Amino acid sequence: MSTVGFVGLGLMGQAFTQRLAERSHRIVGFDIDDEKVKAAAAWGVAPASSAAAVAEAADLVLVCVINTAAVEDVATGPRGLTAAPNIAGKICIDVSTTEIEATHRVAAALGARGMDFVDAPVSGGPGAAKAGTLAIMAGGSEAAIAKITPLMRELGDFTHMGEVGTGQATKLVNQTIVLTNFCVLAEALRLAQAYGVDAAKIPEALKAGFAGSNMLGPIFPQMLAEDFKPRGFARQVLKDLEMLQTAARDRHLAMPMAAQALTLYRLLNASGKAELDAASVVSLYPRESH
Repeated sequence: MSTVGFVGLGLMGQAFTQRLAERSHRIVGFDIDDEKVKAAAAWGVAPASSAAAVAEAADLVLVCVINTAAVEDVATGPRGLTAAPNIAGKICIDVSTTEIEATHRVAAALGARGMDFVDAPVSGGPGAAKAGTLAIMAGGSEAAIAKITPLMRELGDFTHMGEVGTGQATKLVNQTIVLTNFCVLAEALRLAQAYGVDAAKIPEALKAGFAGSNMLGPIFPQMLAEDFKPRGFARQVLKDLEMLQTAARDRHLAMPMAAQALTLYRLLNASGKAELDAASVVSLYPRESH
């Protein structure tokens, strides 16, 4: 048994900590929402009063928070990791999706206090986090990666992509593929419905061909059933697409498909559906009336 610190107990944080508890780790956790801290106590997460308190209690601290500003606050805010009296030799693992420039700022600030930093964003959602089947893409030093690999392999398929920042860059590649695919699946569903196809059969019919994917199987039925209970929020998709657009602009990259997905998710969020699942983008596409 080892002690793992965890900051951020939302949908993903709950799934992460449940997985770690099942694997017999002792977990010390903090969230700015006291109710989430209390809820996590049900599966054995010991409460901490701040990110700094988490860093005092654990040598490995995973951070899973909503956006870049929250990551920076966890790292260097008044009750953040750098407020702990001694973090030298410890490691912070950011599994959030964070702006690359901020990733370098956080790594530098923690490094100045002797704490290693690994950016290790994930893909797969809460279900994969709880099952230990996430895709985890990591940027960090060889030494830090070697120390955290046993733990991270309990959470999913863990790949070292290079130095700090390359994990987040790989996540942007992932989001380019995944978030545009939500929109493509929505269009495909409406096409099937317009021509009287039994859309429920589409995943089975296509799974052996190139259209078969990790998304087609679960997302197509979800869209068909209009089941928009959040596995991840539409607002988070918008945040990631805005981040992707900024990263593309900084390298003068043309990404027209991602730009179109950004427009659609801006519309979705503006229409009051920010708290629904990403699959709710299908609601922007009208069904053909007969």
